[in-house]
Amino acid sequence: QVQLVESGGGLVQAGGSLRLSCAASGRALSNYVMGWFRQPPGKEREFVAVISRNGAGTDYADSVKGRFTISRNNVRNTVYLQMNTLNAEDTAVYYCAASRASFDGSQLRRGSRYDYWGQGTQVTVSS
Repeated sequence: QVQLVESGGGLVQAGGSLRLSCAASGRALSNYVMGWFRQPPGKEREFVAVISRNGAGTDYADSVKGRFTISRNNVRNTVYLQMNTLNAEDTAVYYCAASRASFDGSQLRRGSRYDYWGQGTQVTVSS
């Protein structure tokens, strides 16, 4: 079992940047495909980005493509989400998640494919 803890959220002005981190403990992060999801206020949870075990493969939601970058450091057991050019629609609680599944692109946009979740970190973008 792996435990995930997100950090790096906060309040930022529109157009600004934040970098979220997700630190894993309990098992090596390299065992998992890692994803980021978010839940805007009053809405359902949605996929943001996913990265393969070795970092060679990534996939992004259309709404963040070109603005967000997912990366990982398996030595540090940490996954990152660099978020640039933020806008009010990016306001949400952001969650990282770990999956034991194979990295198969679009299938990992579904939250049900993930086995472990962090507690979330709030990102608020003021316009």
